[in-house]
Amino acid sequence: MTTHHYHQQSTQIKQYTTQQRTQQTTTQLYSLKPAALPLMDSGKALARSGELLIDLTSKLDLYGGGLSAAGANIRNCGDCLAQAGASARMKTATELVIDELREGSDCLREGTDKLTRAVEESEVDGNTVLKNKIGKMIVPMKQASLWLEEVGASILQKESLDVIAGHLISTGEALLLLSMTVEVLDEESEDGKLSAQRMVYASEQMILAGKELKGEKKEKPKGKSW
Repeated sequence: MTTHHYHQQSTQIKQYTTQQRTQQTTTQLYSLKPAALPLMDSGKALARSGELLIDLTSKLDLYGGGLSAAGANIRNCGDCLAQAGASARMKTATELVIDELREGSDCLREGTDKLTRAVEESEVDGNTVLKNKIGKMIVPMKQASLWLEEVGASILQKESLDVIAGHLISTGEALLLLSMTVEVLDEESEDGKLSAQRMVYASEQMILAGKELKGEKKEKPKGKSW
């Protein structure tokens, strides 16, 4: 084979590979479109939840500590999810979706480290009750981070929609558990309750994103409509 023919064949192979990759990417992303809107809503609600958690730390005189830093991580994760949802509406933005999901996962992972710091701070302050409450946030936040990472990985590896949907639902379930721990941080605080409520909604929308991706039909309300 001459050098000219070799380069010509090599170029054709590259063009074919690129074309195949583009086709796969387009097909893969287009199929994510049903999850786009609930994923955006989940992200917006989670970002608001994080902001309210930061507000709560100001009232607890903990602003600037580990707990408020974890709140910032939750807010940043929400921003990433909202952006991932926005990108999922476009046919050519698979890599953006994966990057945003990965970054969101990293935010929550960093948040678990900040919670560990918050536990240590509470121990130094001699606040055993708060220390225990914050400690209960660590496992569900870590779980949410791991499942969110799995969502991105499964899209990257072009796994089935059912697999991706399952990871979205698991992420939502972990957020629901996290919301329960946020709600009891300070039961007299409106910010704490609102933060938990926004996180519950983020959880519900994340689970809905998974169900929409699977193509599950919404259940019709049973009984009479009054």
